[in-house]
Amino acid sequence: MDRRTDKNAKSERASAKWSKLRRRIGWMTLLALISLACAGYLLLKYAPLPAGATMQSTRILDANGQTIASLKGGVNRPTAKLADISPWLIKATLAVEDRRFYEHAGVDWRGLARAAWVDLRHMAKEQGASTLTQQLARNLYLSHERTWTRKLKEAWYAGRLEQSFSKDEILELYLNQIYYGHGAYGAEAASRLYFNKPAKELTIAESALLAGIPKGPRYYSPHLNPKSSRARQRKVLQAMRETGQITKLQAERAARENVKVRALPEEEERAAPYFAEYVKKIAVERLGIDERLMNEGGLTIRTTLDLRVQRAAEAAVKKGLKGAAEELQTALIAVDPRNGYIKAMVGGRNFRVNQYNRVFASSRQPGSSFKPIVYAAALENRTITAATRFRSEPTLFYFDGARQIYRPSNYNGRYFHEEIGLRQAIAASDNIYAVHTIMQAGPENVIAMARKLGIASPLKAVPSLALGTFPVSPFEMAYAFSVFAGGGIRAEPIAITLVQDRRGKILYESHPRREQVLEPALAYVTTHLLKSVFERGGTARRVSKMLNRPVAGKSGTTDSDAWFVGYTPELTTAVWVGYDRGRSITSGEAHRAAPIFAQFTEEALTDTPPKGFPMPEGVVHAYIDPSSGLLASPACPGEGTVEVFLQGTEPARACGPLGPVVEPETRRSEQPNRHWWKKLRKWWRS
Repeated sequence: MDRRTDKNAKSERASAKWSKLRRRIGWMTLLALISLACAGYLLLKYAPLPAGATMQSTRILDANGQTIASLKGGVNRPTAKLADISPWLIKATLAVEDRRFYEHAGVDWRGLARAAWVDLRHMAKEQGASTLTQQLARNLYLSHERTWTRKLKEAWYAGRLEQSFSKDEILELYLNQIYYGHGAYGAEAASRLYFNKPAKELTIAESALLAGIPKGPRYYSPHLNPKSSRARQRKVLQAMRETGQITKLQAERAARENVKVRALPEEEERAAPYFAEYVKKIAVERLGIDERLMNEGGLTIRTTLDLRVQRAAEAAVKKGLKGAAEELQTALIAVDPRNGYIKAMVGGRNFRVNQYNRVFASSRQPGSSFKPIVYAAALENRTITAATRFRSEPTLFYFDGARQIYRPSNYNGRYFHEEIGLRQAIAASDNIYAVHTIMQAGPENVIAMARKLGIASPLKAVPSLALGTFPVSPFEMAYAFSVFAGGGIRAEPIAITLVQDRRGKILYESHPRREQVLEPALAYVTTHLLKSVFERGGTARRVSKMLNRPVAGKSGTTDSDAWFVGYTPELTTAVWVGYDRGRSITSGEAHRAAPIFAQFTEEALTDTPPKGFPMPEGVVHAYIDPSSGLLASPACPGEGTVEVFLQGTEPARACGPLGPVVEPETRRSEQPNRHWWKKLRKWWRS
């Protein structure tokens, strides 16, 4: 009993000690929390706010370090009192950005919880939760990196702003600080830029349009993306109606109103303006760089463009369109097939007048410039070879189980009215031969080839696909042909190689990706055939004298589009000429694309020695009788011509009555010797 009593006593003493220790820890924790709360309150109440961020120029450089554009130029930041800003703009901004602005203390915890719940339900970031005060704090004091540290600082600065300024003062600061695109900061600058009027005179429709821009100044720009801008305007009007700022009738009238947006003022002429805009778009939309950081964060963006090559492109376009109608437009893009680097880009005749970049316009029918893709597909699956012959004459083609008929015709109704080979069909751009080929190869295989080459635009498996009736962009065509130029390797398109912040920290660095999508032999055979376009009887024979190096390519003409896509081992270029609204082009206008290509290519490569396309393994040459497509022999009239084949697809039989089967060792020769052939002919006849 004594032992048990002693044990209980000890246990009670230990329990008392632990209880006392817990109470002490509890009091200490409570004191610490109170101290932290007091410190936080004092900091929130009295700690000075830091100075606002200093704007620094962001530079876009070419591959050699030369400045293409400086994004600090043209900054427009006049200020206005809140009383001098249209109440409609204030209401529109609050409705779409921060409906509980006058209720929260800097951070809207209710809105934060609601946004988190919506994001959780949709398993994606559907709603933002930053208040106007938080946005102002971020713009004034912080970078735009997406970290928890930055978010905590943002919340603290927002609370500090709420302690230091009234709600109206914060709203005024916000409306004078926010970026509205095209160098305009603040409501006053934006109102004068877009509508040429002070901010106090903005209508409901104009206010809704402006209030929608800050969420994405590029994407919702009425100049760059008018459709998206109008859709965003309607969303703002709906938000104003939901919050009771306007009536249903006012919203409907504003949505119907034709808001006239002032043309952008002319800027100082700058190099590669279409490319600079493309780089900004890529940086913001693909690399995730905040647009404010892009415009004033002091970034250095190194690109693939070569300013010397760019100037050659601009000069060729200017000369090529000299004397043409003012509405006639053009696009040119040149890429290095070895690494996918964009070397030059011209998106139109005049960037000041129209910023629309036609390099990426996917509403242009490529016409006959699409045929090399058809022939590459047929060569790959061994459906045709350079010796395959089809008759060039008006022909009916049955498809879809013979339920439909296709009646193609040649340009200007010109036909050979005899059988022709692939090289002749390519040179003369014979449509009948191309449709015969797609019927043999299968439209599905042609689409598969287009996808391998990087063409993503919608295509349908019908015979007319062979004649380029489905729209693609010059960008797609340039990269598709670069696979032929690069020996079957498809290189990922690259415009930006490096992005650094103002301290030199690397934010992004490109890593070129290359993939072998075609056999090198197939790419070479296709290229060899496309060289005929510049030879006698070819559609580009008129510009062949302008070129002093091996070149391959293909022209294309439709009722409203003229193309030339061509390449050397170092440079692939797509040129388009036409009208924005699909207006028909004349014969003279259709012939402007090829000279632009030729002049540009020679000038761009002026410091590069001429270089042939290297022949890989798996390619053979053979003498072909042009009248039969068989191996030439002395038994047939006329001279044989040297033709190129994928190994194993060259003809096995010689021409003439019951021509003999020729062994591979006899008919193959990578370097045909005409002197040897003449001796053989003489021996045969004797």
